Amino acid sequence: MSKELKDKALRMLARREHSRAELARKLGAEADGEELRALLDRLEETGLLSDARYAEAYVAARGARFGAARLRHDLRASGVGEEIIEAVLPADAGEEIARAREVWRRRFDAPATDRAGFARQARFLQGRGFAMDVIRKVLKEQE
Repeated sequence: MSKELKDKALRMLARREHSRAELARKLGAEADGEELRALLDRLEETGLLSDARYAEAYVAARGARFGAARLRHDLRASGVGEEIIEAVLPADAGEEIARAREVWRRRFDAPATDRAGFARQARFLQGRGFAMDVIRKVLKEQE
């Protein structure tokens, strides 16, 4: 494994956590498959690269702004496995409602006064990854 490739990987990991798939994609153009696989295996063995740690950091950084569906989708897109995703996502429905309520409060200053406003607010929350039952609860509370 080349020193330049290892140094570049370490610089990337020093800035922020990366998933294995994300780091492989970023370094893929600079190394052949076997060399890259060996480097990633070595980084995982030494604890410098961890999908679980990446997922925890991702959820901690974005969990207050997005719903579970959006977080799950983004983590899957980053190559994180389902078992890790399920372990790091909050399972408490009350917590999801509280996050949706806070996102709504930061974005809107008043409850919707008509159907179009209700639909606009629901679409906003849905785009943030909140489930429809959570959205209905939050918007009904505001009436």
